[in-house]
Amino acid sequence: MESKIKILLADDQTLIIESLSTFLANYAEDMTVIGAVSNGKEAVAATEREHPDIILMDVLMPQMNGIEAVGLIKERYPAIKIVMLSTYDEDEYVRAAILAGASGYLLKAISPTELITVIRALKNNVVQISPEIARKMVQQKYNEPPGGAVQADSTETLPWLKTLTAREREIFTYIAIGYENEEIAKKLYLAPQTIKNHVSTIYLKLGVKNRFEIIRLANKR
Repeated sequence: MESKIKILLADDQTLIIESLSTFLANYAEDMTVIGAVSNGKEAVAATEREHPDIILMDVLMPQMNGIEAVGLIKERYPAIKIVMLSTYDEDEYVRAAILAGASGYLLKAISPTELITVIRALKNNVVQISPEIARKMVQQKYNEPPGGAVQADSTETLPWLKTLTAREREIFTYIAIGYENEEIAKKLYLAPQTIKNHVSTIYLKLGVKNRFEIIRLANKR
């Protein structure tokens, strides 16, 4: 029998800790909460003591914030996956968390069942970021107008995109904004399988493994 996914919770709100602990215990038989802490300093200590598989980390906490804790934990234990679970969607928090090594950034408005799905995906190295955050961050970079049409990006300002064809750059932009393959297919009037083939080529050319890495690449560059 496969061992359960060990989860550490880090949040200074008791209600959040208790709610998550109860829900995971009742509805996720393949997971176990091995600890709950209220600040980043305690999260680092608990990680050293308990060695969790996944940490659900709040951003703003006393003594040491979640982003600082992510940096310290990932430096010492790079295999541990950390997901920020926050009420804040400000760009600076998201970017700082991703650059510190977070494997995802989710808003606390996420449903408990969706969170369980995310945790299971993380176990298989599939990382996620809230679509609302992805769209907000990349719309600013790519200047997507309210109607949703994507402006053509200049390869002079983004020279690393020169490896992609015009169609691939267009699809890349939609992925970075947060669209799924089916949504991209509808916008570009192409078959979903055609989009899937383009996405595979984009991954190969840019050396990425998933959509989260594309979002990280878009914002990091």
